[in-house]
Amino acid sequence: MAGTRMKLELSRVVQGRSRLGVLTGLGRTGQRSLEVPGCLLYTHFGTVPHLTQDTLHTLSNLPSVTQVTLSHVAEHQEVLEEFKDGFRKFAGLHDTVLYCALHDPAAACPTGYTTNKTVSVWGSGGRIELTVAKFMALQKAVQPDWYQSMADGETWQSNTSRKRVRKSVDRTLAHLDECLLEHQKSQELEGVEVFGVVEGGDILEERVRSAKETAKRPVAGFCLDGLQTGCMEQALRTQLITAVSKELPEDKPRLLQGVGRPDEVLACVEAGVDLFESFFPFQVTERGCALCFDYDVSPDPERAGKTAVASQNGDLNLDDRTQMTSFEINLRDKRYQDDFRPLVEGCGCYCCKNHQRAYLHHLLVTNELLAGVLLMIHNAAHYLGFFGALREALAGDKLDLLKRRVLREGGRQADRKKGLRPIKRRDRSGIDLAFSSKGSLD
Repeated sequence: MAGTRMKLELSRVVQGRSRLGVLTGLGRTGQRSLEVPGCLLYTHFGTVPHLTQDTLHTLSNLPSVTQVTLSHVAEHQEVLEEFKDGFRKFAGLHDTVLYCALHDPAAACPTGYTTNKTVSVWGSGGRIELTVAKFMALQKAVQPDWYQSMADGETWQSNTSRKRVRKSVDRTLAHLDECLLEHQKSQELEGVEVFGVVEGGDILEERVRSAKETAKRPVAGFCLDGLQTGCMEQALRTQLITAVSKELPEDKPRLLQGVGRPDEVLACVEAGVDLFESFFPFQVTERGCALCFDYDVSPDPERAGKTAVASQNGDLNLDDRTQMTSFEINLRDKRYQDDFRPLVEGCGCYCCKNHQRAYLHHLLVTNELLAGVLLMIHNAAHYLGFFGALREALAGDKLDLLKRRVLREGGRQADRKKGLRPIKRRDRSGIDLAFSSKGSLD
């Protein structure tokens, strides 16, 4: 790896940290690009959940980079090695850049299985232990355009000791050095880029050390790990990302793992993050919900008002406290059985142009598979539209306006007037999620 083709060309840096630009030199030919801030296309084994390739391509502005994870791929290693032509051809993916990550950001990852020599991923058949040799053999079978190096990311819990965090950073750097050594010797991985992983838990000194050391290696970009939703307050996450960003080269991208909620995306972009994993629309779809928040920064007040109505008219379902966020509506709720509006007024996706909330409610309560298809179409389109608006806001000095739209200050003030108070619950993966309720959690 004498050098990398991948390069981040910045057009603007807003308020010293928010970066607007284009990631160029992607793919084996180096002809593809990706706008930043941006997101990757989240998949299960190369397929966006609920969607066929034909259905997926009814969406506009799809990311040029598709993400696959070893947690889905590792158990099929022998099949891929026998196939020999790489995962892209195996999965029928055409005209996309392939990025291979370690873990599925939408799935809980058990801790306590990392050693000095191995990390573990969890597939449908259970735990798969990866040595550097097995990890690199998988990369040769997958033949991605870029991949995340092996890393010890088990320090995201707030009670992790300083000694364990330090060991995590040391192991991750050792894994990176071994992966780079193996990579340089491999003909199959010629032209493939490697992203180094920045660890360090919630300890500032270790984060900075990890960033400094990783930046010394010949990597094309950086994965910021252990900062996922639920493991720390946003203020601390912002502080750590800001400190890390100062140690990383300006022309290499920073990919944040495990963060997808719109409010957190905005805060992390302000701290210097370029890329995100787009697993959030899938999570919203799985709970029978539709993304319904306003991100319109266009000068047309009539159009801006339309999208704002849906998310402020009491659509936060107070009965579903365990997982929902304030950016979505729960279409299983009975209130929607006679609601003949689209999911979001003015949305141009296939679902919103052809179906009403009442129909989605019917599909969900009767357990029809079409519910997941239509919700995923809308949620993916809405989420991609949000990133488009984010880039537009950075280009036009409208970031504060976008934040007000997305964070729905008016709606939250209304909630406070009604006597709603924030509560916290933990989901099955131990993630804190905030909602509003008049009652208690008894």
